[in-house]
Amino acid sequence: MHPVQEKLLKLAATTNLGKLSYREIGRLIGESHPQKVKYHLEMLERGGMILSNAEGTSIKKTASESGIVSIPILGFADCGPETIYAEENIEGYLRVSQKLLRKKADLFALRAVGNSMNRANIDGNSLEDGDYAIIDSVLKDPNNNDYVVSVIDGLCNIKKFIMDTENKQIVLVSESTQNFPPIYIHPEEKSYFVCGKVVQVIKKPR
Repeated sequence: MHPVQEKLLKLAATTNLGKLSYREIGRLIGESHPQKVKYHLEMLERGGMILSNAEGTSIKKTASESGIVSIPILGFADCGPETIYAEENIEGYLRVSQKLLRKKADLFALRAVGNSMNRANIDGNSLEDGDYAIIDSVLKDPNNNDYVVSVIDGLCNIKKFIMDTENKQIVLVSESTQNFPPIYIHPEEKSYFVCGKVVQVIKKPR
């Protein structure tokens, strides 16, 4: 979750935000741009993490009260040629029942674009175009055969991770009905980093 949103949630638990201007809220959380405060409040409300009642009071809504977890969607992951830029701006929230999730915290979601992972086996599911990949942002030191979200030169992709120690290279492998060549990375490549491990897939409706 964005740090501004974390501060807003803490403030909303004790303060009637509906009685304050964006500038006043910004001063309380150390944010000097009122429009940024407005944007993040709207994102929290859209995600169901706060709500406004008739009196204009912003109220924190917890997952334990609703049974629903709001997972931030950080955009798209191109499961094909790396053509979609990795964006850290939250574009919305994926609202998922806690009973459908293996883990409840430190997660974000990316929507898959392309078919280069449509033969993957992620907790029993493939990752097809339009599915949501659920990523554990804590797991950034992958093991062989983990499915990872990685960024190369600012471009985001989901691939199977293989550390080829014999040849001193990282190999990012597609698992697809189509023929996508692997991506080869030097272990010390500065333009490459892992954002997290794909731990689950939320399938699109059929």
